[in-house]
Amino acid sequence: MSIAGVRALTFDVFGTVVDWRKSVIHEVTAMELRVDAAKFADEWRAGYQPAMAKVRAGALGWTNIDALHRMILDELIERHSLQAMTEPQRARLNSVWHRLDPWPDSARGLAMLRRRFICATLSNGNISLLVDLARHGGLTWDCVLSGEIYRAYKPDAAVYLGAAATLDLKPEEAMMVAAHKGDLRAARKLGLKTAFVERPLEHGPGGKADRGREDWMDIYAKDFVDLARQLGVAA
Repeated sequence: MSIAGVRALTFDVFGTVVDWRKSVIHEVTAMELRVDAAKFADEWRAGYQPAMAKVRAGALGWTNIDALHRMILDELIERHSLQAMTEPQRARLNSVWHRLDPWPDSARGLAMLRRRFICATLSNGNISLLVDLARHGGLTWDCVLSGEIYRAYKPDAAVYLGAAATLDLKPEEAMMVAAHKGDLRAARKLGLKTAFVERPLEHGPGGKADRGREDWMDIYAKDFVDLARQLGVAA
């Protein structure tokens, strides 16, 4: 694996940089909703891909992730008989996605990687959400890129190629960093380098997170600090 030409790292965010599940569980618990907080968090996240699929299929016009999260939340409120929630309570809960805590290694590893590489988000999350996550978690990005810019959601080619073009790079000069193999496979098909970072607890202790090294990966890392070291950045 040669990284000689890599100039920028683009990062998936939900699950790769931040621990969405633990953060949502904490918020649901703090609001004292009469639900199983872990199940509620999992169901909310499970609605993510189907909601984006509606946009891709044209059933919905372009809709950012904040609005999609709210649509899913409103469905869950009905499903779990939480109709007594007020609008301020619903808005507060939906905004939890702007306050997700990073994994313990994220801020340190990112700071290390920025010594050598341009580091940018490349998330389906909208820009305002990603900026809030950066401020909340002490994440020092060089650039905040989002599918919102390209009016597309990963794994649409427009997102990966658009990010490379925005940074004035050829695809092979960018490396996609993610804890999700589907994200990386899509980037790889377009010529980007790939770094898989395991997040075994993304879906909880018994959850089905992507695991294991595969031959097509350029880098396999246990966390961001390990990724930095493999990319030649000293601690």
